[in-house]
Amino acid sequence: MNILVTGGAGFIASQVADAYIAAGHNVTIVDNCSSGKQENINPKATFIQEDIRDESMRELFARTSFDIINHHAAQMDVRKSVEDPSFDASVNILGTLNLLENCKRTGVKKVIFASTGGAIYGEQDYFPADEQHPVRPLSPYGISKLAIEKYLFYYKQVFGIDHVILRYANVYGPRQNPHGEAGVVAIFSTKLLAGAQPVINGDGLQTRDYVFVGDVVRANVKALDLKESETINIGTGVETNVNDLFELIKKHSGSNLPAAHAEAKKGEQLRSVLTAAKAKQLFGWTPQMNLDQGIKETVAYFRNAKSSHGR
Repeated sequence: MNILVTGGAGFIASQVADAYIAAGHNVTIVDNCSSGKQENINPKATFIQEDIRDESMRELFARTSFDIINHHAAQMDVRKSVEDPSFDASVNILGTLNLLENCKRTGVKKVIFASTGGAIYGEQDYFPADEQHPVRPLSPYGISKLAIEKYLFYYKQVFGIDHVILRYANVYGPRQNPHGEAGVVAIFSTKLLAGAQPVINGDGLQTRDYVFVGDVVRANVKALDLKESETINIGTGVETNVNDLFELIKKHSGSNLPAAHAEAKKGEQLRSVLTAAKAKQLFGWTPQMNLDQGIKETVAYFRNAKSSHGR
């Protein structure tokens, strides 16, 4: 198949592109490289350095007959979305609409969309959250992801474009960007390896569901063959608080720095955990990487990256 992967120079989508290429598909990557890295791009992919909001998307869709769009390009920083909701909406909503209009124009059959579990559900009524849980996003980022889900429903009903919405828990692993606010595993790993002090916001008892990037990639591969339009959680069903996460990363980094706490961030969600029972039922997906091993592999990646940059 001809597959367009948006955001394909980034942490998750570059590894999805690798898996699609390994499975024999033709992959085109679009990324403006605002946060993605060219070194993540598979040399067997066709790479277009453009913004998904640009008029150039029309030309790209016209000259390449795409079967499926895997859409990961996004403004993904929750705190940035709070500071600048207009920018968040411009990238996430208007950028996606530009893609969907081009899908409609050129007969693309299906969109696989990287949505968010934690940010869409907000403070949960029950744990873990399934796909029927009320959606109460507490940030412009979560609102924009939910808006895209609604637009996908519209394009399915009116124009017959199928979709698979994957609501991710907190994804971590190799290639995660340690710069900025998103990606606590990457941030803590790089700081501890450099002998710098990571800071835990608040008491560190806030929990998240940490899912390894390799498991997320497998879900994106399985989604290619799904015949129906579906919304599916991709998580582990396991809650881990930030204090315990810090201790795991500290263990694998060999650091002896103590935990340091700062003031809690306003509006930060207290607990977030997803059940992936539907993913198992629909396409046999279950998470295979436990957190201890996943952290070990992630810290090893950042250790290697640090030593190669140091040479």
